[in-house]
Amino acid sequence: ACVLLPECGLMFDAGTAVFRAAEYLALPELDIFLTHAHLDHVVGLTFMHDVARAHPLRRVAVHARPDNLRAIEEHLFAAGLFPTPPPFECRPLEAEYALSDGGRLTHFPLEHRGGSIGYRIDWAERSMAYVTDTTADPAAAYVEKLKGVDLLLHECYFSDDHADWARKVGHSHTSKVAEVARRAGAGVLVLVHINPLATADDPIGLDAAKAIFPNTILGEDRMELEF
Repeated sequence: ACVLLPECGLMFDAGTAVFRAAEYLALPELDIFLTHAHLDHVVGLTFMHDVARAHPLRRVAVHARPDNLRAIEEHLFAAGLFPTPPPFECRPLEAEYALSDGGRLTHFPLEHRGGSIGYRIDWAERSMAYVTDTTADPAAAYVEKLKGVDLLLHECYFSDDHADWARKVGHSHTSKVAEVARRAGAGVLVLVHINPLATADDPIGLDAAKAIFPNTILGEDRMELEF
């Protein structure tokens, strides 16, 4: 999982796609906001040395819960695994952030094993939210944080055929994600964080989502969105 907002110098999560970041970075500073510290969301932090060489960065900061930061520093960058000190500073999450482009970034808790965090950015005329690694439920408390959002990026790890398994492992399946978007009154829903082992052209049953929330898009690697 990795979502980059080049114009803001901001990244959500740091999965394996971080190695591509240098192609898209537009600013000399980068703030990385983590949802949690499971490896598919943080392993790309080990690529930051190469990214910073390809696109010089005067500052990189990783923002996360304190326990997640400790896990990264003590385990991911432990000497036996990665003997070079990380090229970034670790900062515990603050309540909210004023972005350089006038946006306001807030966050909220999500249900997931070990905990997870969702993010929302509000600008004067648009908004977006990033929700991953949780079990989608239109009655969940986090849906209130998504009300009226223009662009919703929401994980959809499984199709409806694997709904029971999704609930067991703390992930989401297609129809429930669409119900969340409908309940929130979102503008556009982009389904992200798809199971990488699901390699079909339509791995999550897009029609099932569109039947509930027509303005649904299947996220793809390297996809660029303007809103």
